[in-house]
Amino acid sequence: MAAPALTFLGAAGTVTGSKFLVESGGTRLLVDCGLYQGERRWRALNWEAPPVDPATLDAVALTHAHLDHCGYLPALVRAGFTGPVHATAGTAALAAVILRDSAHLQEEEAEGARRGGWSRHDPPLPLYTVADADAAVAALRPLGEDPAVRVDGATGATVTFVPAGHILGASSVLVETGGRSVLFSGDLGRPDHPVLRPRARPPAARTVVVESTYGDRAHPEVDPEHRVMADAIRRTVRRGGSVVVPAFAVDRTEVVLLAIADLVESGAIPDVPVWVDSPMALAALDIYADPAHADEVRPEALSRLRRLPGLRTAHTAEESIRLNTPGTPCIIVSASGMATGGRVVHHLRYLLPQARNTVLLTGYQAVGTRGRDLQEGARELKMAGRYVPVRAEVVTLDDFSVHADADELLAWLGELPEPPESVHVVHGEPAAARALADGIRERFDCAVSVPRYGERVLLD
Repeated sequence: MAAPALTFLGAAGTVTGSKFLVESGGTRLLVDCGLYQGERRWRALNWEAPPVDPATLDAVALTHAHLDHCGYLPALVRAGFTGPVHATAGTAALAAVILRDSAHLQEEEAEGARRGGWSRHDPPLPLYTVADADAAVAALRPLGEDPAVRVDGATGATVTFVPAGHILGASSVLVETGGRSVLFSGDLGRPDHPVLRPRARPPAARTVVVESTYGDRAHPEVDPEHRVMADAIRRTVRRGGSVVVPAFAVDRTEVVLLAIADLVESGAIPDVPVWVDSPMALAALDIYADPAHADEVRPEALSRLRRLPGLRTAHTAEESIRLNTPGTPCIIVSASGMATGGRVVHHLRYLLPQARNTVLLTGYQAVGTRGRDLQEGARELKMAGRYVPVRAEVVTLDDFSVHADADELLAWLGELPEPPESVHVVHGEPAAARALADGIRERFDCAVSVPRYGERVLLD
């Protein structure tokens, strides 16, 4: 029988598209099934045939519900995957919302491209449909009270989920099969997440696959008074403009709203309308507030959110469109966080050309995204086939990340009950992955690699 092996089918050489294949005898498990975002060369992989025959997979295990970790599931199911998708209850609840929203946006964008005539394809098609997303949601199998699940297959595998503190339901995933063990960090949260309780200590594993989103840097010390944000909002309101906050619908919206609530309550910013314009973000807010997930959420965070007096919600497309000409200063929190799609794109299209407005970037902006272009000083952005001038103020906020930084990633590895034999560094841009790999080599006595896309290694 062949030794258990691990193949890197995503998040290798880039920060999105997480997919990792674990094979042991006749058992095949895919850990994460993410969508590529950012640069065109990576996004093109979403349209290619799945990197593994879906019909041969026994199961999928999800670390969490962000699109770059679960967003390829509908395509996998459509291509022939019929097994279960194991996830925590929080991940399953959020993934259902995220996958359906992703499919809806893709259908909407394909139809908009057809009407506008700006696609190179005739006719333009979505990567997958809402029906495909519904089929993927039907495959989700939320965990019960036991954090471990048995994967059926010729030899079988045990998958254990350990809280990672990144978003609701986020976990590190330990796979034990054929006498080998491999731990996938997933996306690791910070020790002081303002909404979620801290992550758990990692379990022992001979092989570790660790993310490196911020592997080459340390986060600045968090300013509890959010002075950079407060100053930008006050400046914008004084000149009669609106503040647009591209924010990931899941978790980042909650964190941003919590900061705004504290600033309003302290009098640091004026009490202007605060709009949440993302159906997915509104659904995620409800999931975070669900008593079923109370063991993961800091109770005081939800009570502080409820004290935000100007909080308003835009449910319909018509309400969203009206926010492009609000008539009075306001704050618009809208997905997506890197401005790659969703309602925030049309807000940027209308509000970027006006110097009185401000865009607040609140998290990691991947190479090739509109958010990264704005962060790097772009004077124009291309949206819906046209270039839009950037005259609005653009401010990057460094204290909203819920990703562990380099020091925190090394600290997590240091908490392992015993040193691993090998560590593989993934889910980062090349410079970040290499920097973290160097840090691991200096601190730990183990083999370290930065795997290539498609690379296969035997498990220790």
